[in-house]
Amino acid sequence: MENLRGTSQRGGAAPRSVWVEAGGLRLHALCGGRAEAGAGETIVLVSGLGVSSSYMAPALRELSADAEVYAPDLPGFGPSDKPAHTLSVPELADALAAWMTAAGVGRGVLIGHSFGCQIVADFAVRYPEGVSGAVLAAPTGDPRRRSALGQIFRLVLNAPREPVSLVPLVVRDYLRAGLVRGARTLSASLRDRVEEKLPRVGAPALVVRGSRDPIVSGRWAGEVARLLPRARLVTVEGVAHAVNYNSPGRFARVVREFARGL
Repeated sequence: MENLRGTSQRGGAAPRSVWVEAGGLRLHALCGGRAEAGAGETIVLVSGLGVSSSYMAPALRELSADAEVYAPDLPGFGPSDKPAHTLSVPELADALAAWMTAAGVGRGVLIGHSFGCQIVADFAVRYPEGVSGAVLAAPTGDPRRRSALGQIFRLVLNAPREPVSLVPLVVRDYLRAGLVRGARTLSASLRDRVEEKLPRVGAPALVVRGSRDPIVSGRWAGEVARLLPRARLVTVEGVAHAVNYNSPGRFARVVREFARGL
């Protein structure tokens, strides 16, 4: 396990919006970077429960200084189309695969945050050819914490530990997705047995957790790293759950180091 302190800032240009059609739906993504320069691995950021690519923008900006980076809004979230039914974890992974094909992203480093880690894990098991490496940041799915009320309580506990600017982004995204879709997605998250999938992830992996994260315990983050066949754990000191938003420079630094070793 590695503990990360200090700061790191290397921001690229502001992200831009792109749209593709995949599975009969129009899907939005933020993107940035230098594909034409052949810069490093392509990176795909997968958002957490109910939130959009907007809260991935700080990390995208940092990472796009030397890589091509995308942050898609999967069906039902952000400005992307909203299907009539709420997608399960495997269906969201299928939607991610369809988006990657439509966007011309054949393979990349997939970075999930929170619930996005469960999508990335499912994707890595069933679409291994699309994953050169997996980063699970603040991974949810702890079998000992499969309670909706408990999850909501820990989310509320985390809120004051995050930058104030995150609050309006999250509120807007929750309202845009709809409370019913949000509740049903939370239910899908709690039903998902990610601990059974992690040992089947063949790609190299990195687990990242903020030391002040009340949602994802240090014990569970360590267990995730042990369950993954080829993984290590990095703890970012002094920060809470949304490490991609509250500490994008430090987060990007560990991701770069990981991607360079692939």
